[in-house]
Amino acid sequence: MIPASQLVFFTCIWITLMSNACAAGEIKKPHQRSLSSVKPTLDMEVGEVSVVVRRQDPPAVEQDFTMTFYLRHYWKDERLAFPSKTNKSMTFDHRLIEKIWVPYIFFVHSKRSFIHETTVENIMLRVHPDGNVLFSVRITVSAMCFMDFSRFPLDTQNCSLELESYAYDEEDLMLYWKHGNKSLNTDEHISLSQFFIEEFSASSGFAFYSSTGWYHRLFINFVLRRHIFFFVLQTYFPAVLMVMLSWVSFWIDQRAVPARVSSGITTVLTMSTILSGVSASMPQVSYVKAVDVYLWVSSLFVFLSVLEYAAVNYLTTVKERKQFKKTGKISGMYSIDAAQAMAFDGCYHDSTTDTDQTSFSLHSEEDSMQERCTGNLSTDSPRIKRRKSLGGQVGRIILETNHVIDTYSRILFPIVYITFNLFYWSIYM
Repeated sequence: MIPASQLVFFTCIWITLMSNACAAGEIKKPHQRSLSSVKPTLDMEVGEVSVVVRRQDPPAVEQDFTMTFYLRHYWKDERLAFPSKTNKSMTFDHRLIEKIWVPYIFFVHSKRSFIHETTVENIMLRVHPDGNVLFSVRITVSAMCFMDFSRFPLDTQNCSLELESYAYDEEDLMLYWKHGNKSLNTDEHISLSQFFIEEFSASSGFAFYSSTGWYHRLFINFVLRRHIFFFVLQTYFPAVLMVMLSWVSFWIDQRAVPARVSSGITTVLTMSTILSGVSASMPQVSYVKAVDVYLWVSSLFVFLSVLEYAAVNYLTTVKERKQFKKTGKISGMYSIDAAQAMAFDGCYHDSTTDTDQTSFSLHSEEDSMQERCTGNLSTDSPRIKRRKSLGGQVGRIILETNHVIDTYSRILFPIVYITFNLFYWSIYM
């Protein structure tokens, strides 16, 4: 009797608990469907989106961009309709978002994103009596932009921010722009440090995933054109100056070895510094950029100017050695002595007429300089006339002894470099 009575007792308790659980499930089920149903019903209009862009950061070396904007969703949910004759709408904060249905929108190719929370969470929900809903949120998104730097810094980049439904496919949720391109409202005074914003446009499409199906996707497209003036001042103009400075050595006498060697080394080292500085601040890509072409060609011109003097010096030495073997003396020794004397004191010396050799005397530097270069016009007038005539002779001797390679280089190098610039700017601009 006791076991039978206990069995009947436990059976009654089990039936009571099951009935209570079923009753609780029946109570919760309508509540969940009315507030946060998994699928929108067919009589709901879902997915109108309006974006207001407020700020945009330029694409960085990492090939991404950052945007801060207001994302506004519009849809109609008749379950949220309420009768009212006085209130045109009711506004709620973020606490109601977790209790109603909202479209699950995410940003494709997003690296970092967050909703602003200063001073409170920047979310607003506005419900109209007929069930129309406005859901606005302030977001900052950093997303990828697949950039092409082959024309850098004369490039134009096409980037887009993509919005897509995460949970609901095309059969459950349709996304579209409420007013087309007019859905994108930007600040009139928006400006970027490195880019011009040429165009903003809105578009839509579909995305297919093999495991889940087709989804609606919205695009915020914008075209950015890079400012060129900064790179002209910091990169192109210094490179042009270094190339022109390397041409100065063509006008220096071929026997002035220290002057020409130091000029060539200085320009080569300066171009190397420009190249390293620009490379450190440029995107690290595996293909050649427009600025690389210009800098490397400019470096090649500077390097060729150094090789040009090496060729001139070598050919001159070979020629003098051959002549020395034939005649036993080197022609042009007179001009060599004159040029070396001018390198010491800046005045021409004739060993046959200027017998006092004041430039090599033991007088003090101040007296010798005054005696050689200023002097008294009344007492030194014959010497001044002689120096003028000899100075013209020095110029004639230098021109006559100038190597033919230097003569052609003075014309050929500028012409080729100017031609390169014409082709470069016509191609990349």
